[in-house]
Amino acid sequence: MALNQSNNPVFARSAPLIESLRNGPSAQDVANIYGAPQRLTVDDIMVKTGLLLGLLVLTGGAAWALNVGFTVVIVAALVGFGLAMVNIFKRQVSPPLVLAYAAVQGVAVGGISSAYEGSYRGIVVQAIVGTVAVFGAVAYGYKSGRLRATPRFTKVVTYGFVGLFAVLILNVLVGLFGSGDGLGIRGGNPVLSILFSLAFITFGALTFVLDFDQAEKMVAGGAPERESWRIAFGLIVGLVWLYLEVLRLLSYLQGGRR
Repeated sequence: MALNQSNNPVFARSAPLIESLRNGPSAQDVANIYGAPQRLTVDDIMVKTGLLLGLLVLTGGAAWALNVGFTVVIVAALVGFGLAMVNIFKRQVSPPLVLAYAAVQGVAVGGISSAYEGSYRGIVVQAIVGTVAVFGAVAYGYKSGRLRATPRFTKVVTYGFVGLFAVLILNVLVGLFGSGDGLGIRGGNPVLSILFSLAFITFGALTFVLDFDQAEKMVAGGAPERESWRIAFGLIVGLVWLYLEVLRLLSYLQGGRR
């Protein structure tokens, strides 16, 4: 079919217009013309998550190599917690603050990992493998449809994780004002410690299903590309927590205490 050209002499001789009519404008062309924000894609999320994870590993490796002391680890952990709270409650996501969180948290994780490795040789590699395996299993379960964020699933996972976290806070309070071992779930009782850590890892890992579901809905809903930073931040927070909990569980299994 022949291409119909405009009778308007202003447009009739416009080669770019004729070419665009022939090929059709892309979504990005339309976004550029009207100044609309670029839409979120799965690739955006993967790239941002990889960037944050790489930065965290880089600063963590530096902290390990420099053998930073306990004080530096505590300060980095507190600063990381503060940045996490800001990023969680900040309405407009801030990429610099998200990057800062990954960098600072990497220092804390690197220092903690070095301390565990000093007590249990090879435990860090085991924890990394365990973390990747758990995350990969949950991701596969979600992708295959075996794990779905149904209303019932969401309630069970959310209430279960919050309940376990509340028990953890209670354990700290009992340890501060009563027995030094608290409820015995963090080393005081080996069996209780292992069972609690396993439950914490299970429910914590399943929260990734909720993260994946939220990300999928945001992509389908045409959320701005900038939101990829928020999703990546959430995934990194979950991965850091999962890695540290696996590290702790492995120390219990080796008869240690942290």
